[in-house]
Amino acid sequence: MFVARSIAADHKDLIHDVSFDFHGRRMATCSSDQSVKVWDKSESGDWHCTASWKTHSGSVWRVTWAHPEFGQVLASCSFDRTAAVWEEIVGESNDKLRGQSHWVKRTTLVDSRTSVTDVKFAPKHMGLMLATCSADGIVRIYEAPDVMNLSQWSLQHEVSCKLSCSCISWNPSSSRAHPPMIAVGSDDGSPNAMAKVQVFEYNENTRKYAKAETLMTVTDPVHDIAFAPNLGRSFHILAIATKDVRIFTLKPVRKELTSSGGPTKFEIQVVAQFDNHNSQVWRVSWNITGTVLASSGDDGCVRLWKANYMDNWKCTGILKGNGSPVSGSSQQGNANPSLGSNIPNLQHSLNGSSAGRCFFPPLDSPRAGWSRPSYAQLPPPPLVEHSCAADTASLQYPHPRRASLSRPLNPLPENEGV
Repeated sequence: MFVARSIAADHKDLIHDVSFDFHGRRMATCSSDQSVKVWDKSESGDWHCTASWKTHSGSVWRVTWAHPEFGQVLASCSFDRTAAVWEEIVGESNDKLRGQSHWVKRTTLVDSRTSVTDVKFAPKHMGLMLATCSADGIVRIYEAPDVMNLSQWSLQHEVSCKLSCSCISWNPSSSRAHPPMIAVGSDDGSPNAMAKVQVFEYNENTRKYAKAETLMTVTDPVHDIAFAPNLGRSFHILAIATKDVRIFTLKPVRKELTSSGGPTKFEIQVVAQFDNHNSQVWRVSWNITGTVLASSGDDGCVRLWKANYMDNWKCTGILKGNGSPVSGSSQQGNANPSLGSNIPNLQHSLNGSSAGRCFFPPLDSPRAGWSRPSYAQLPPPPLVEHSCAADTASLQYPHPRRASLSRPLNPLPENEGV
């Protein structure tokens, strides 16, 4: 059973993004009221706002945490054409804020000529790096050469996507077999803009990012994009939020079958496509093992998707925002890649505030489990969980390793496998 609580966010305008820190004990929210708020989870499980400040001179679209190895660091991006890096510090003995923590701006990144639509820190093994994307069609990658001095950031790469960019996702794989990779989604509405998702890969020889793949089948505006945690897989899984939910696998083609020196080529396959939201889908977010995907849309629902042992994806849970029952026909997921949505766009319903956001807090211990997965639209009405498959048992374990218990092992017949 999922437990949800309402939070009086006290933002003065729409909340656009919510981000959990590495341990899932802190979260940050940002809003069109130009502010960012930081929330800490108490021992009793309640969330308390511990910091709130004006960050930009326009709507703040996204906020994200750096890995705690680099300290308590946030990045935000805004319609005001900038991204900013913030650090929490504790007041020193000669400071009027002695012993109290407060957030200070370390740098402002001003290279974009248009609205900065997304910002993401790179995986920890790459060092302290930050990617932004903008409506001008440029992905910019910055690096802090000295992690002790966050006021110095150097622009390392500018990657042209030739389309207005709406969202980005780093491939989290730390395998040496997988070069750094970033996926970019576009909500460009111009008639010439066809494929809306591009994947770029870093080339060690040229020391530049080059386009590795374009997902030609994604032609509708993309609102969010997320690589699944890798955990040793030889291939990549990419979730896309557009007019529906889509899950792709990208399997690298062996180098000897491709021309050497160029970017990796992938065998791309749509493994699932769901239009159960019957509306625009605004967020997709993976759990820490990359086995459960959460999506949220204008239907006011957060839906959970999981693959069974046959790699067939289906809906395993629905969080209904207004508490009304979910009809049986909408509970069952459909993994037919040819399925499309013919339902009219429900965007801007409820005064434009129904664009739900869903996020899995990271999990590194049972105590930091994802017991409250849907804080993105604050404050939400009470949520009621509706099971829509018999496969929900594995979702109720607080630790991902317990999920393996839900899949029994078949004994080998005698003399087989010897």
